[in-house]
Formats: sequence, C-alpha cells, structure tokens
Amino acid sequence: MAAFDVVVIGAGPGGYPAAIRAAQLGHSVVCVEKDRLGGVCLNWGCIPSKALLKTAELAHGIREADTMGLRVSGLEVDYPAVIARSRKVSDRFNKGVKALFKKYGVTSIEGTARLAGPGRVVVEGASGTVELEAKHVIVATGARARVFPGIEVDGARVMTYREAIVATDAPSSVIVLGAGAIGMEFAYFWRAMGAAVTVVEGASEVLPIEDPEGAAIVRKAFEKSGVAFRLDARVTAARADGEGALVTLQDGSELRADRVLVALGIQPNVEGLGLEEAGVVVGRKGIEVDASFATSARGVYAIGDVASRGPALAHAAMRQAHVCVERLSGHHVADVDDAQIPSCTYCQPQIASIGLGEAELKKRGIAYKVGRFPFLANGKAQGAGHPEGLVKVLVGERYGEILGACIVGADATELIAELAVLRAAEGTAELLAATVHAHPTMGEAVMEAVAAAIGVSVHI
Repeated sequence: MAAFDVVVIGAGPGGYPAAIRAAQLGHSVVCVEKDRLGGVCLNWGCIPSKALLKTAELAHGIREADTMGLRVSGLEVDYPAVIARSRKVSDRFNKGVKALFKKYGVTSIEGTARLAGPGRVVVEGASGTVELEAKHVIVATGARARVFPGIEVDGARVMTYREAIVATDAPSSVIVLGAGAIGMEFAYFWRAMGAAVTVVEGASEVLPIEDPEGAAIVRKAFEKSGVAFRLDARVTAARADGEGALVTLQDGSELRADRVLVALGIQPNVEGLGLEEAGVVVGRKGIEVDASFATSARGVYAIGDVASRGPALAHAAMRQAHVCVERLSGHHVADVDDAQIPSCTYCQPQIASIGLGEAELKKRGIAYKVGRFPFLANGKAQGAGHPEGLVKVLVGERYGEILGACIVGADATELIAELAVLRAAEGTAELLAATVHAHPTMGEAVMEAVAAAIGVSVHI
C-alpha cells in the first residue's frame, strides 16, 4: 500500500489544479484518472470546442467579407481538418498537464478508483490493482451528458458532446436538443459549417439561465443566420432512423435530420466510487459538501461537477479546488461566492453574465438601477463589424455596487472580467464610471453602461 497525503480522483479542471496546488503546499500527492489528463474540459469540452468556434467565426467572417470591401469566393470547408486542428489544440493541453504534474512532483496513475474505507483508495488499472492510503481524498470525477428516457444515444446519429466533438463526418442537418451553452455553441458551429440546424428547447427562450433580454439578442442573431428554433417544446423520443435520426415532440410532431445532439444538461459521475460504503452522502445534485467542500465522511472532499455546490463550470471547479486544498492544509481563504462566478457562452454573438439577475433582485426586494449601452454606439465595435449586442448592468440603488451584469457581443466573455474584478473588490459604479478607458475599445461599452445607470453617460 502506497501512502500519500492527498489522493485526487479525477484529473479534470477541478482535479488537476487540486493536485498541483496540494503539491505546491508540500503535500505528497497522487492523482488517479481513468481516461485523459485534463478531463472533459481539456479533451472533449471547453478547449477543443473553442478551437471549433474560432473556425466557425472565421468562416462566417469570410462569407461576410464583402461588407468590409473584400471579395472572397469559393470557401470550402475541410471538415476532417477542422476537427483535426481542434484535437491538436486539445492534445497540447493534455501534454501540458502531464508536464505540470512532473514539474510539481504529482504522481499520476491511470485507472478507476473507489473508496475502500477510511483513508483508503483502491485503483483498478491496466497493470493491476493498486492500494493507496491517504490523509485526504478529493473526489473530482466530474459529470456526463444527461440522457432522458426515450432518447436512444447510439453515438453516430444521436450523439452527446463527447461523440460530436470528435466526429469527422460533416452533418448536412442537425437537431440540437437543448438551448443551453453546449447546445448553442454546437448550433453556431454547425451552421457556420453549412449544416441546416434546428434547436429544440423546453423553455420559452434560449439560454434559460441568462438574462432574457440578452438571450433574445443571441436568438435573433442565430435566426438571422438561418438557425430555426422550436421553443416551449418537449422531446419525448429521439432515435436513429435509417440514414438519419428522428425526434418526436410532446405535441406529436416529428423532426428529421442527419444527426441529433443531446444537450439537455449533465449528471454527476458518482457511480462505482464506493461513496455509500464510505458514508458519503449523495444528493440529487451530486455529493453533498460544505463550504470547505468536505463531505459527510471524514477526510473525503468533493469538488467540481460531481459536487452539489456551485455551478457546473470549469472555472468554478478550479476555484473550488483552490479553496478545498488551502483549507485542508489549515489555511484561511474566503468561501467561494457563486454569484462571483461568470457564466459564458462562446457562440457569436457571445453572452456572459455575473452576479444576480433582475428576477432574483426583485424576488429579494433589492432596489436597483439599470444601465444599458449598445455596441451600436461603440466606435471599436462598429469599426470591427460587430455592432450587435449590448452591455447591461444592475447597480444597487443604495450603495452603488454592481449587483449583476449581462454582456452580449463579440468580446463578451473577455469583457465580463472587468465587472468580476470590480465586484470582488466591492467597487462602486462611480469608481468604474470615473476610470479612464482607452478609446476606442470595446471595454468603453462597460464603462458607458455603468455611467448610464447613474446618469452620467454622454454617449447614449
């Protein structure tokens, strides 16, 4: 039995930072991963999908080049090459995690781990069984695509993100089930690659967790590009059908396409870990944890998508990893503030938000002011050919703090960081409005929206 201070189960965006930080703090650390270092994020999610989205953005720009005075004809999509490029990007980061483990002295074991009693973990791998002993065990096994009854995923015609991100055959038509971040990003990509795309969503608007005003802007941009939507629509069945796929809706209507993507949320990977035997409580949303990410079993912690706490986002998992490891090491760090975690969707136009939305502020009875600034009035956005979208901020009426914000536009996922820093520093709207922003920049729109909320904008 090999003894370590910390055993981390899972090497995704929660697990590998936890392992590295623990090693930096002087712990002996082993990280167990059954597949590829980097988890879903680096291998089948965040990283390769952004490579695909950049290709989609470039393709869209070429088709619209005449608006910039350029004449381009004969655009041809080499779909296998597009996918191959995204895989190269992913492989580079997979190797990067391996290099970081070596740099900081993290032991890496390939295999499937389960808890086997207090401070004990058993790993089943290709080379046999390994028993580990540790003072602390961090479960970071992530999540997988949620599939509902009646939906028959075969990986070829009816797919989840896992199959779709590596498939090298270009679909001619796609039905996307779910208009959350994953569904909308794939819809944007496939439409830019030339496919006919229909998005089916059970809610009355796309991107249901986002500000409705901002989500509507994204939907209208998609519709303009040719994406069709079926909102307030419930899926009862989806299956391969001959050379394509068939989707049945609750109202009895049927949709046919070359391919179906199931993007209806995720479910935590809690099976086969020995959690029940170890006394770890698992709830509806995952492993139950406290603010330090400790479970009901002494010495066992859970972070990331497998934990019940926080949003299922890679950057949330990274922060949780930091807090968990610092606290099990006896250090004081602030709790993870979920309202301080940005939500980002990387299609075009992008949409990003932080803090509380109007519905939540009204529910809590918090008085607020709204500031809006359209990119149509921003010089950099106009010059770059990206005038769609806006910055919307919600400012506290009493203290002038930034309660929440939503940005829709070409650089939204980058611009949201300014408001995240301001919120973290407990800065005020007056402070941001008085901060000189370089001209012309997209960031000026953030400043102008805040200025509009407190009545000092001169450009709107």
